[in-house]
Amino acid sequence: VMAEAGAGGPRLAELLALGRRLLEELEASTEPSSGAPAVQDKVRQGLDALQRAAAMVTQLELFSENEELEEVASADLKFMLLPALLGALTLKQVDLSRRREHLETAREHFQHFLKLCRNYGLGSFQLPPGTSSEEEARSSSAPRDPSQPNLVAMALSRTAKIERYKQKKELENKLASMSSSVESGTADEDQIREFYILQIQKWIGTSLEEIESIDQELVILKSRDAARQAPAGPRGPPRPARAPVKPFILTRDAAQARVFGAGYPGLPTMTVDDWYEQRRKQGIVSTPQRLPAGFEEPGSPPCPSPPAGASDEEMQKQQKETEEEEDDEEALRKARDWDDWKDTHPRGYGNRHNMG
Repeated sequence: VMAEAGAGGPRLAELLALGRRLLEELEASTEPSSGAPAVQDKVRQGLDALQRAAAMVTQLELFSENEELEEVASADLKFMLLPALLGALTLKQVDLSRRREHLETAREHFQHFLKLCRNYGLGSFQLPPGTSSEEEARSSSAPRDPSQPNLVAMALSRTAKIERYKQKKELENKLASMSSSVESGTADEDQIREFYILQIQKWIGTSLEEIESIDQELVILKSRDAARQAPAGPRGPPRPARAPVKPFILTRDAAQARVFGAGYPGLPTMTVDDWYEQRRKQGIVSTPQRLPAGFEEPGSPPCPSPPAGASDEEMQKQQKETEEEEDDEEALRKARDWDDWKDTHPRGYGNRHNMG
């Protein structure tokens, strides 16, 4: 396998170098838009070179789950970065119609890189959810209420982010001090090996950050797609629009209507009966139903039935006369009681507190 790797090494190394160079140019680009044709051409060229290199690594079987890190040649360590570089370039694509597909593809590349590093014992980190079937089974066996925040997990995540940031700065400083000797060819094999391992550890932190960002964006995209596909809820028939009611003064009788109307010529007046009749014609209130003969409440005087063909005005007049008669009888009874009381109680009777 190593002989085949050595035979195909130059070509493979050229593809890796081309992909890395294009990615670095994109990271340092000053183009105002990531969708510019020149930018996307570099993205396509970089993806093509790295995909060809990854196919060659798979064909040569450079990495295996059953070998240790010491068994990997120093010159082959840099090819472990291929999945991470592919993930970073995949995120540079700007086709919005395929954004979800690009996010999922990039996540698979980063997961592949992290699993490869985990198999060789590079770095101490926890694989994100979904990279291990055992972790998925363990998480599904202990479901948790999503509405309750897991404060312990949040604290651990924050601590891990801070630690990753510190390690990233330390790795960048070490790589900057070693890059000149490695690129000039003056570094020995141990220095080259350490240089590539530091690069791998730096991309481990980058991959963990990218996966977290991808998961957050996928949640937003999935909820948006679900909202678009959700059928519209059943709606009832539209309510009929009512004609707007003009302002008016509601009076007790026609006499008050004349008084208020004289004082407010710009504001119409109507009596309660007129208002009720208007609402009845509009269908807002219904005509009260009279009890049939023989079904009056016990103790209540029978309601005089209006003659057939009587108009509303005649009915109102008859009802008013009945009320006046009842009022006259009540007033007469009170006057008689008052006269009887005065006969037995002379003026000033019982008032002795304010004498003198």
